[in-house]
Amino acid sequence: MEERPLTLQVRNREGLIFEGQVKNLTSINDDGEFDVLSYHANFISLINEKLILRLLDNTDRVIKFDRGVMRVVDNNIDVYLGVKEENKSKREEKN
Repeated sequence: MEERPLTLQVRNREGLIFEGQVKNLTSINDDGEFDVLSYHANFISLINEKLILRLLDNTDRVIKFDRGVMRVVDNNIDVYLGVKEENKSKREEKN
């Protein structure tokens, strides 16, 4: 299967941080580091610490952050940074 660029948008509360095509990207979730490659399975994940974007010219761009959400659907990736994790004790109080 031929490699196809991924279309990526990275946003935070202030607006668009990155928009364009990448070869692949790396991030971290609670299970550890993972890569998203061409034709990756569709999924949604909370992500932590950083995104490493592998651009079409074979250079890397690193975006650092605390928490975010990544959604991968049909070679399109949307990342929303600045997601706050709700305090566990507050969740318990609601239940």
